[in-house]
Amino acid sequence: MHTIAYLGPPGTFSEEAARTYAGKRPDMGMLPLASIPAVVTAIETGAATVGVLPIENLLEGGVTYTLDLLIHETSLQIAGEIVIPLRQFLVARTGVRLSEVKVLYAHPQSLAQCRKFVERCLPGVATVASLSNSAAPAEALADERPTAAISTLRAAELTGAAILARDIADNLGNVTRFIVLAQQDMPPTGDDKTSFGFGFSEDRAGTLVGALHELAEAQINMTKLESRPLKAVLGQYIFLVDVNGHREEPHLARALERIKALAGMFKIFGSYPRWQG
Repeated sequence: MHTIAYLGPPGTFSEEAARTYAGKRPDMGMLPLASIPAVVTAIETGAATVGVLPIENLLEGGVTYTLDLLIHETSLQIAGEIVIPLRQFLVARTGVRLSEVKVLYAHPQSLAQCRKFVERCLPGVATVASLSNSAAPAEALADERPTAAISTLRAAELTGAAILARDIADNLGNVTRFIVLAQQDMPPTGDDKTSFGFGFSEDRAGTLVGALHELAEAQINMTKLESRPLKAVLGQYIFLVDVNGHREEPHLARALERIKALAGMFKIFGSYPRWQG
């Protein structure tokens, strides 16, 4: 049986991404794990066939833990991507009304994303930090006081919590991009992306421009550029790039080879179908 590992527990946005990727495949089992490194190790050791990890959020940017694992710690390849809208719900025990709530359980990031709703509709309510969006409703239901939680829809369904308010986030367009990690990336489909990283051993003017010029010369569209510290020398960085196209397409393959020749460090993270959701 094929297994997909994800950052658990069930009821999180990571589980939603994993379920979306699995689709209607009845042979795809779910393996919730306690950390991002655990997901990577599960794939590397064969405990899971693939894994789903968050890599980029619309508001917060890159997920540094995932990026650093790709750069420094694993040879696993990106074999897919999923974009999940981050819908937030206010939930409570059945019978508890909004006006009665005295305590709010929430993951700190979700609490920050729902600041306006909390300030306007729950003024003065005490907040308690939860480890995840799925833990928050479970903790709220276990509390004998009139409590509520910020939750995913899936976590509300799993815990039997009642929904008091829907779509309470400040930014209703917030999404997180997840990657699918596997032993190998995917063959060309005609509508693909390629992710890679590179860095330079020499600190001199024009090195980054020179590398990016190779993409422009080949008319390759760059969809993302960010940097992470090399973690070896202060002031040296790895540049992370997403481009349209597959690494096996001749024009992209040639451009990547030219960038590799310019760089001191070069790593292709994988080519995979672009998300069409």
